[in-house]
Amino acid sequence: MSPDISSVQSILVIKPRAAGDVVLSTPVLRNLRRAFPSAILDFLTERPFADLVRGHPDVNSVVVYDRRQMSGLDLIREVRRRRYDMIIDLFGNPRTALVTFLSGARARVGYRFRGRQYAYTTRVEPRGATVHNVQFNLDALEALGIPVIDRSPVVPFSRADEEFVDGFLPARRGEPAPLVGVNTAGGWYTKRWGVQHFAQLCDRLIAGYGCSVVLPWGPGERDHVESIRNAMREAPFIPPPTTFPQLAALLKRCDFVISNDSGPMHIAAAVGTPVLGIYGPTNPVLQGPYGEGHRTIRNEELTCLGCNLTSCPIGLPCMEKLDVSAVLHAFLQLRDARQSAGQRTH
Repeated sequence: MSPDISSVQSILVIKPRAAGDVVLSTPVLRNLRRAFPSAILDFLTERPFADLVRGHPDVNSVVVYDRRQMSGLDLIREVRRRRYDMIIDLFGNPRTALVTFLSGARARVGYRFRGRQYAYTTRVEPRGATVHNVQFNLDALEALGIPVIDRSPVVPFSRADEEFVDGFLPARRGEPAPLVGVNTAGGWYTKRWGVQHFAQLCDRLIAGYGCSVVLPWGPGERDHVESIRNAMREAPFIPPPTTFPQLAALLKRCDFVISNDSGPMHIAAAVGTPVLGIYGPTNPVLQGPYGEGHRTIRNEELTCLGCNLTSCPIGLPCMEKLDVSAVLHAFLQLRDARQSAGQRTH
């Protein structure tokens, strides 16, 4: 039986990684804040992703786990020191289950994964194979009887982040050409459309449709976007390095974003920019851009779509054989649908 949570005064939500998963867990925070308006509400994540939640209006503090400097025992000690009444483990790997179990919290919520059920007082049936990742996270609240009122992911950014973007995109003011962010990277190589494909797409967007194209990038990705620029006839814009909040401000400034399934794609959707997601090994029904008005494209001729493999034994046909013209056509459908709805630039 689940413990009584009516007197809860401090809550920790755990989602250590990765960028897209952290973004898609943020609806949990808004609904927890509505249910517990005066409680301390903290979020535990790894250092590279802390800026995705730091500054969130419903979060009191971010508990940062630095795997280079902290042991698992250090993390357990830090969580115990904070004396939470309730912990919601949205990750459910062996480490987070152990942290939750040894936290001292009387209410411990997590998923019914094999070998980890011992850690939780409320066990949630995992539906990751049947529902979108946002709903997968919200299932933890529904198991507690907490009303889900707001399902929108949030990525906070400040006026200073917007001013940083203004500093390298000043010419955008009053410019009629659509600004298209094209995110070309991704955590798994199997989720990445090819360099030549992206180069051809960007050339056609610029030369054929008058778009301005910006190629955002993250740590370790500069050479990748440079290779795309070098393969192009036209001239895209490569921004300076950005933090996650600065990236959110940049993607908010874009009129559209075309992206592999990745953290930046989910950030773009969270800030309200229309997204075209390019898919292959992952399922857009489960991991697609969340919200109304987005679109996805994949090579529907294949039977192996949605395999969730991080390496491909048959040459990655879902990405290598996804035609540039098909992606361009899907983008034009997205553009036309937004224009027909009267939803213009940001």
